[in-house]
Amino acid sequence: MNDVLVEPEQLLPAAPGELGFDADKLARAVSLAESGETPWPRDLALALRQGHLDETDPEPLGPVAPRGGPNGLILRHGRIAATWGDVGRADFTFSIAKSYLAILAGLAVDDGLIRDVHDPVREYALDDGFEAPQNRGITWHHLLQQTSEWEGTLFDRADLVDRNRQIGLGADNSRKGRHRDLQPPGGYWEYNDVRVNRLSLSLLQVFKRPLPEVLRERIMDPIGASQDWQWHGYYNAEVEIEGRRMISVPGGTHWGGGICISSADHARLGQLVLRRGRWRGRQLISEDWLRQLLTPCAVYPVYGYLWWLNTDRAYWPAAPATSVFAIGAGGNSIWVEPEHDMIVVSRWLDPAKADQVAARVMASLGE
Repeated sequence: MNDVLVEPEQLLPAAPGELGFDADKLARAVSLAESGETPWPRDLALALRQGHLDETDPEPLGPVAPRGGPNGLILRHGRIAATWGDVGRADFTFSIAKSYLAILAGLAVDDGLIRDVHDPVREYALDDGFEAPQNRGITWHHLLQQTSEWEGTLFDRADLVDRNRQIGLGADNSRKGRHRDLQPPGGYWEYNDVRVNRLSLSLLQVFKRPLPEVLRERIMDPIGASQDWQWHGYYNAEVEIEGRRMISVPGGTHWGGGICISSADHARLGQLVLRRGRWRGRQLISEDWLRQLLTPCAVYPVYGYLWWLNTDRAYWPAAPATSVFAIGAGGNSIWVEPEHDMIVVSRWLDPAKADQVAARVMASLGE
């Protein structure tokens, strides 16, 4: 694969036909992505108050801002085949932030700050968050796969708030926030933002530097991302490490905060994953880590390390089984398709239409 197809200052366009697409069929995919806007209001603070994530969420702890309209882009062989909307606008991206945390965890492993993902996290902790009997056996592997069953309260949110939480179309969150007996670490998968935020704090404790600073220096600047993206923390998430006050950032915008970023910058991150961590001759993150990141969880095979997988085509049936995804609420996604050397970023697309868009994109490939 050519490592210089995407220049550091710009994503270069090409005619769809040059990249193996049927132009008319690709235009139909773009039309659906552009017209199929999420039902969320553009005022994201209102969206959270209206319960678009679910009905039991408490008030936000961090900032939110109004969003733009549907936008996105389709890349193949490192070139842009199509765009729609304002791909340079930075918007909150909800749980796609989790997938960025997985990249940071890989840097910590590559640097030797985490010796082994199967180590208990308490061996690295600078607080007592892993001393309770339920938490002592939790490893980095468990946190990254969302099978930790960590119990506790972090930044005024108890893990209980996301117990019994369901994800995806048709999710029933009528029991969200109710008691559920916890299982031993590794035996039960649950999408729980408090536990992901615990992972983020633990990564901050091993880097001893703000995670957005590490991400910018090690990943985003080298791949030519803009300077417009930001990662906001909660108002009450300041911690002190070795005498320095810093913010522990969340893995989403569930309660405000999180990553505010453009589709164009997301596309670069997708390209880095597609290229197995290599960019313009530099290995920014190890290929071995990306293999681990994209290995199916034993108890939930459509999930890896904070990335969604299409194992048995169970997540997006219209996409190949080789596809992987970073997904955020409200209709935000980075679709990485290695079999076809393709990246599709879509923002504010109605999740009910996501698989239909994928079907049209795949139908546009003249292969």
